[in-house]
Amino acid sequence: MKLPDLQKAKIRNQSEVKYCEADILRDRSLFQGKKYFLKTYGCQMNVHDSELIKNLIEGIGFIETDSLKDADLVILNTCAIRENAHDKVFGFLGRCKHEKASRKDMIISICGCMAQEPSVCEEILRKHKYVDLVFGTHNIHDLPNMLKNKMSETSIEVESIEGNVYENLEYKRDSKIEAWINIMYGCDKFCTYCIVPYTRGKQRSRRSENILKEIEKLKYEGYKEVTLLGQNVNAYGKDIEDELSFPELLARVSDTGIDRIRFVTSHPWDFTDELIDVIASRKNIMPYIHLPLQSGSSRILKLMGRRYTKEEYLELYEKIKKRIPDAAITTDIIVGFPGETAEDFEETLDVVRKCKYDNAFTFIFSKRVGTPAEKLEDPITKEEKEERLKKLNVLVNDYSLEANRKYLGKTVDVLITGPSEKGENIVCGYTETMKLVNITGGSDLIGTIAKVKIKEAKSFSLDGVIEK
Repeated sequence: MKLPDLQKAKIRNQSEVKYCEADILRDRSLFQGKKYFLKTYGCQMNVHDSELIKNLIEGIGFIETDSLKDADLVILNTCAIRENAHDKVFGFLGRCKHEKASRKDMIISICGCMAQEPSVCEEILRKHKYVDLVFGTHNIHDLPNMLKNKMSETSIEVESIEGNVYENLEYKRDSKIEAWINIMYGCDKFCTYCIVPYTRGKQRSRRSENILKEIEKLKYEGYKEVTLLGQNVNAYGKDIEDELSFPELLARVSDTGIDRIRFVTSHPWDFTDELIDVIASRKNIMPYIHLPLQSGSSRILKLMGRRYTKEEYLELYEKIKKRIPDAAITTDIIVGFPGETAEDFEETLDVVRKCKYDNAFTFIFSKRVGTPAEKLEDPITKEEKEERLKKLNVLVNDYSLEANRKYLGKTVDVLITGPSEKGENIVCGYTETMKLVNITGGSDLIGTIAKVKIKEAKSFSLDGVIEK
């Protein structure tokens, strides 16, 4: 089978895809009562894509199961950001192959960002011919039709249809309390280490009126919190003439009156004074900001294509803290980018010491095929990278504990989202600043915003009791 040209756009209108879905609904007998197993890897965007997938396939008769052995359809929704995510998927595929050996009618499919990588498609065709269907991030809406028309050989449907943004989609949301809202797709920044622009395409923003309608509907249904999603969320609207800017959209979302609003992920380059002012002035916009640093070295930041210097990043950080003093700020940091010296790494530690982040997601650089960073010389040994990561994590965890200890004895608002893993009669939820809190209490508290007094602080969570 010839692989599709992933760079060639194939534009299809929304009504065509909807017609395919409506057509297959008349053929529910094909799938009625069959079971599906869905495993999701990666970011919030992938989690939200899985909510769409669930709604689409349950609409044609499939029933969800958490048992791989019982599944008629297996879907792995994949991530391409780091190599270990790639390894996990292919490791799990081995289990799927074992199950399919005794059940020839089992359908095994791979979707998500990995599916958009030509090298992955080639590997599947060459080594994993038991995989039945591969579909990309741009093709999810056609899934019912793809299942109906699946051929006996491996079917690959990853054509880029970047021109389309589909509206009025229905999701089977994992929560009745919190909801993810895509406000845009793709990214135009092309950081040299990042595969996202090649897997999810260039930036495409949704129309603000459709976003606001979706949030109004969620508020009517009783949702307490929405999180606006985008690969570079604060660049929203820049690709559409006469559309709202992200600060303007955020203010309109605030005007809906929904209890809590969050957004991820921000790029420092697009974080404006206007955005800071909107967050500071609106009570229902949560004072939690994820502000990826990636490196504290201006030299490495330039190699990464990040478009800011260490000094500019620190200036922005101080501006946010001055305007929103109680804001919790978290970050992403890559260790061992090609050419990173000991001095460059010390620059990163210097930023961490100055910012004292509430938390940080830290990673060793992962070379991704097709990105400019793939071609950079990388003289740093694996052992050096691991030692740097260990040193960084010790510092990050110390500051995380320090930030959490500031909550001891305080009473804070917590949106209680479900039962805790800590034991029976314990529920959990999040503060406005995205701190996880475990609370002694029953299930009747779930879905409420409660006053909670913090009794104990740990590096990654708080313990509290309901304020009487």
